Amino acid sequence: MVGALVRALFSTTRKSISSSSLKPSINARPFSSATATAAAAEPGGALDPNRLRNVAVIAHVDHGKTTLMDRLLRQCGADIPHERALDSNQLEKERGITIASKITSISWKENELNMVDTPGHADFGGEVERVVGMVEGAILVVDAGEGPLAQTKFVLAKALRYGLRPILLMNKVDRPSVSEERCDEVESLVFDLFANLGATEEQLDFPVLYASAKEGWASSTFTKNPPADAKNMSQLLDAIVKYVPPPKASLDEPFRMLVSMMEKDDYVGRILTGRITSGVARINDRVHGLRDSDAGVVKIEEGKIVKLRKKQGMVSFDVDCAGAGDIISVAGLKSPSIGHTVANVEVMTPLPTVELDPPTISMTFGVNDSPLAGLDGSQLTGGKIGDRLLAEAETNLAINVIPGPAESYEVQGRGELQLGILLENMRRESFELSVSPPKVMYKMENGVKLEPIEEVTIEVNEEHVGLVMEALSHRRAEVTDMGPVPGNFGRTRMTLTCPSRGLVGYRSVFSSDTRGTGFMHRAFMAYEKYRGPLGNVRKGVLVSCARGTITAYALVSLEPRGTLFVTPGVEAYDGMIVGEHSRDTDLDVNPVRNKALTNIRSAGNDENVKLSPPRRMTLEEAIGYVASDELIEVTPHNIRLRKRYLDSNKRKTMSKRPKE
Repeated sequence: MVGALVRALFSTTRKSISSSSLKPSINARPFSSATATAAAAEPGGALDPNRLRNVAVIAHVDHGKTTLMDRLLRQCGADIPHERALDSNQLEKERGITIASKITSISWKENELNMVDTPGHADFGGEVERVVGMVEGAILVVDAGEGPLAQTKFVLAKALRYGLRPILLMNKVDRPSVSEERCDEVESLVFDLFANLGATEEQLDFPVLYASAKEGWASSTFTKNPPADAKNMSQLLDAIVKYVPPPKASLDEPFRMLVSMMEKDDYVGRILTGRITSGVARINDRVHGLRDSDAGVVKIEEGKIVKLRKKQGMVSFDVDCAGAGDIISVAGLKSPSIGHTVANVEVMTPLPTVELDPPTISMTFGVNDSPLAGLDGSQLTGGKIGDRLLAEAETNLAINVIPGPAESYEVQGRGELQLGILLENMRRESFELSVSPPKVMYKMENGVKLEPIEEVTIEVNEEHVGLVMEALSHRRAEVTDMGPVPGNFGRTRMTLTCPSRGLVGYRSVFSSDTRGTGFMHRAFMAYEKYRGPLGNVRKGVLVSCARGTITAYALVSLEPRGTLFVTPGVEAYDGMIVGEHSRDTDLDVNPVRNKALTNIRSAGNDENVKLSPPRRMTLEEAIGYVASDELIEVTPHNIRLRKRYLDSNKRKTMSKRPKE
């Protein structure tokens, strides 16, 4: 009862504040870096910190962050070449997701707003963790129809930990199923989420706005069709200026900056991006890199600032100086990386680094030693694979690379999607490699074995609930909440906790069980006691016992044995997996067998061979499918599954050994 009264009081206070203070403003400033700099420049050339606002846009996946960024940029006059303009990576365009955080700035009413677009998928949570320390405020985007989901809780916990006071933005309120009552219900759910995460009283008093990023408008009061003169993002921009505090920084102190992002340029070398904590950075200033170690402060490298670069809208440009509180890119140093401090040479105290959540799964990357190795790619050796992985670990702190025996490398990450994106990038760079199945990273505390547990939110049609529950019961999942989806008749939403090892490879099974109509979202929750071995989650496989070109004649006789992964004309070799067996055991088959020819003429023509379409696996599906005695062969043009030991006699010998 007390909680309901408190929520009602806060809700009434927010609505009264927002309706009186956030009047619609349709006079959008022309997008001009010169105008912004002239308006907010100090005599020394650096922007006044009081006119800066650093804001991150955080949300669950597919709740509309990148679309919202498009509309904010367009509102301030930026030239947007296409939808989801900030998703510039080729994989981001193909998959429709944000993989890496992006930083840009816009000018609004004499203020400079540095905006950070973050990924929404749990596997890329490291991108959120390392940039949330650069900002003083956050826009929490929540789908008004779906409400807060698993990743909403994850990103909100990070924002609250850094003391940010988020602005709640109810997106997609233009949908027919969204009503004012539904928005009030979602607001109450978000309030409960804030309270459960230990928010302060100030953070609990979060401002609320309603928006349709697709239509390009935001409002301080609930509406589905605002007046024509208010169909813009002015009220959201005004709320950012009002509720997000300016950075607490001094221009008079020595220059210090914590590196949060890093990229490489063919002309100026390593470009380090971060927020300036204090002082002013100028071209040709002498600076050095610092980091903390067990032995004390370590000086990494000394040099001078060659370039200072800032991004406005979709354009990057060089500046002569930048002041405290601003987010800037610096070039001139070759060695510092993410988490290090760049400062004036007289400063010898590094800034505190960002704490990241530990990785939960690991995979072993090694040289491709299959009989078909070297036919597709050009980067084949263990040294080149190692250099590429170590370079990735420098720019992505959520990935750890540990060298192993025989030119292999253990790569630790947050999930199969994150490691799948890394593998896909390496494929496109002409790498060939073999990859082991993912292994969960356990912990031992006081003699008790702990494993990573994830929170899973599932939304399915009622007729598929039984299938999903049965599959997840084999994977040691436990249901914590279950009920109908508001506004969607015949849909059920379930919240579960499940070990990470149980969710590996489940997404493709889930899509098949629900006929593509279900939604599943997951996020790391905590390490808990080991829940025991999994049930039977996969059948056996069909393993080739001969090398050659696969024939249609051989596949016709193999179809009744299970599901095929290959088509006629593809090269096969001993130990290559060509399909899934209909039973729980592996079966050696000959997919390259030809029809025996005789010198006797047949009276009639041979029948036309008709084969069912094979099951094509994506890289993420292959990562989740392979068993502990199998490998994935990744090449620029092919993804093949194979046994770890190609010889059948060796496989039989190894199968008799006790498992780890």
